[in-house]
Amino acid sequence: MTRPVPRWIGVLAVIGGLLLGVPLLGLLVRVPWSQVPVLLAGSAARDALVLSLQTCLASTLLSLVLGLPVALVLSRLRGHWVAVGRVVATVPMVLPPVVAGLALLVTLGRRGLVGQVLSLGGIEIGFTTAAVVIAQTFVAMPFLVVAVEGALRSIDGDAELMAATLGAGPSRVLWQVTLPALRPAIVSGASLAAARALGEFGATITFAGSLQGTTRTLPLEIYLQREVDTDTALALAAVLIALAALLVLGTTLLNRGRTA
Repeated sequence: MTRPVPRWIGVLAVIGGLLLGVPLLGLLVRVPWSQVPVLLAGSAARDALVLSLQTCLASTLLSLVLGLPVALVLSRLRGHWVAVGRVVATVPMVLPPVVAGLALLVTLGRRGLVGQVLSLGGIEIGFTTAAVVIAQTFVAMPFLVVAVEGALRSIDGDAELMAATLGAGPSRVLWQVTLPALRPAIVSGASLAAARALGEFGATITFAGSLQGTTRTLPLEIYLQREVDTDTALALAAVLIALAALLVLGTTLLNRGRTA
């Protein structure tokens, strides 16, 4: 039986839904759908789409490889270290994207704190495709960390303790007990991280620049086309919305299938 909600909550929910949905509908209505194949066939649009998909995949994988350990360690911190860890792990979520990009630039850029050391070894990160992946990971990984860390604190630890008591080592407990219990949170967190990476703009243009085929992702191409070719900008925006929607829908269906 569905639990009832107050009528005024329903009214506010409808207003909130309209606020979120109507702008998207307004954009999709303006898209010149008959011209979309032609608009997307241009080299600039094609390069931006391919680069966005490649860097989004790379940054999502990097977020998983680095974000899961961060979440695991963070969930086990106690005392004042919990607050410190959460600040470090979540501040990139709320920073203005340009500030995030500036932080990366002055750290990993050619004259940055770490970048100048790397430059001595012939390694240049700023204004490369690698810079795009790093910028996307910096702003997207916290979404995965928050989702997984919250799930870790809510799951029952008895199964882990029992497995350890039976002789399983920490790595075996992690792979066979902990991670399977976290699958829904990992999938949801990875989906949010991927969607955030796909839409990243400010940190990318500040740290990686806007070079066609190298650093100019879909959001950057949309921004540029907005001034010179509105139809192309709208077509690319529709593609970006569709990709984000597919990520969220796929995650929802996958998690629903696991809990059914």
